[in-house]
Amino acid sequence: MKNYDFIPQNYSVHYEQTSAVWDLSDAFLKLIPFDHEALVFCCIGTDRSTGDALGPIIGSQLNSAFSFPFRIVGTLEQPLHALNLIEKQEQLHMEFQNPFIIAIDACLGESDAIGSILLHQGPLYPGKAVKKQLPPVGNISVKGIVNVGGFMEATVLQNTRLHLTYSMGDKIVRALMLAWQRHLLKDKNNGNQNRNHTNARKQIGYADFR
Repeated sequence: MKNYDFIPQNYSVHYEQTSAVWDLSDAFLKLIPFDHEALVFCCIGTDRSTGDALGPIIGSQLNSAFSFPFRIVGTLEQPLHALNLIEKQEQLHMEFQNPFIIAIDACLGESDAIGSILLHQGPLYPGKAVKKQLPPVGNISVKGIVNVGGFMEATVLQNTRLHLTYSMGDKIVRALMLAWQRHLLKDKNNGNQNRNHTNARKQIGYADFR
């Protein structure tokens, strides 16, 4: 059973923070059930907008990483956006009986929060920043604040610096990869401990452990 207590309702870290990748990997380790049989990463957004490309950038990088074996929906080549989101969700639930979905998307916020990466227990609401009504997505939400919200949101997203979007996506990808590798290492260490314990029982005798 995972311990969710260490993550507040809205956990955030700035992408330029020195320990951003490690801190994010800690959060991902505690929130993401990497051993779930139907773990899916839905990377929402479009390559037609520099600010809204955060999800597709992350999806493409994860999809090209052979050491990251999970299902990725939403890439620069095949974006997951407002026009196909409902269809893709239906397909996922037909393909998997009970998928656990990590939803990733860009968002807008206060000026002093630009560059922050937010983790939230529960779904995100894609298109909310540009006043689109779309169904919620995800068991866990990962959002990157790429620009200021409150006025002409679509234009703001289209005029966001690609450098910011790419840099934030890079940190999220590295943190997810690190969390996955740490999960594998933890499982390996636990397996070694279990084997050592079993060997000790055989060598010493079961009666000694009653």
